[in-house]
Amino acid sequence: MAEKSPSSRSPDAPRPTIYDVATRAGVSKSLVSLVLRGSSNVSAERRTAVETAIAELGYRPSQAAAALAGNRTGTIGVIIDDYRNLWFVDFLHGMQEVLAERGIRVAVADRSFNSHVDASPLEGFLAMRVDGIVVASEPSDEMGRGIGVPAVLAGNRLQQIPGADIATSDDRFGGGLAANHLLGLGHRKIGHVTGGGGSARERCEGFREALRNAGVVPVIVGDGGTSEQDGFRFTRQLLLTHPGITAVFAANDSMAMGAAAAIKDAGLQVPRDVSLIGYDNSPLASSNLLRLTTVDAVNGEVGRRAAKALLARFDGGQQDTVINLVEPQLVVRGSTAEARE
Repeated sequence: MAEKSPSSRSPDAPRPTIYDVATRAGVSKSLVSLVLRGSSNVSAERRTAVETAIAELGYRPSQAAAALAGNRTGTIGVIIDDYRNLWFVDFLHGMQEVLAERGIRVAVADRSFNSHVDASPLEGFLAMRVDGIVVASEPSDEMGRGIGVPAVLAGNRLQQIPGADIATSDDRFGGGLAANHLLGLGHRKIGHVTGGGGSARERCEGFREALRNAGVVPVIVGDGGTSEQDGFRFTRQLLLTHPGITAVFAANDSMAMGAAAAIKDAGLQVPRDVSLIGYDNSPLASSNLLRLTTVDAVNGEVGRRAAKALLARFDGGQQDTVINLVEPQLVVRGSTAEARE
């Protein structure tokens, strides 16, 4: 009786295994594994026999079995620090654009999400046998000793990962863009609400340096947090201690939203009384509620470069660690205006 085609096989029928493929092709299981791994140590005749058997049986390799066999799983892990931070939206989309062309899946883990049970996203991804990891957060101490798979560190970070490539926006340059925009509008009494982490540090340093070159000393507040609530708290502190402030630069757009609320609570208006500029050009920035002037970190391109760096490692075409630096852009909207008299 003729073998049923995969489309006509009963849904209750057992799924074909690698042993079924080997039997149909008349080869060993190990040779089937070589074909599945894309090995060049297989003759054209035997490769064709295996590929024909796979097609006839409708065989699909198990990802778990592939991992155990040492094959690639077609999956990479991305570790983020807080899913509420909107810069990940464009970053992940940029990665997906590149990886989708190779059929590679992306798994995302928030480093803080399961911290209450002391769960390590790195250990979880390594247990999954992912092909590579992108770390889009401050590296943990365990990462500082190396990861063991191809890795890319996304963003400016306080700690590096041995052997990992870097994909990041030039945050120091972006901080300078924000400062020069406010200076160009005539502002000289300028505050900055910032947070912890390498990216915030670089933005602050670029901002501070541009103002220093213009003979202006900024007022800088912040103690680590970068949420909307932190932006509100720091800006309220800023306005209470320095009531003459005419402009505020926030380390990201979420903080800028909190800053806008604090400015309103103080009986002031944006931008009539206080100009406000954020960072990241997140979906918040373009909303009609605020129309926030911001620095676009071009996070989609950072994601694309992170993905390309991993693929270069997979393909064996890259040996030395590489820094992929993306230049940010100023996006002027309605939250900044010339300094008041």
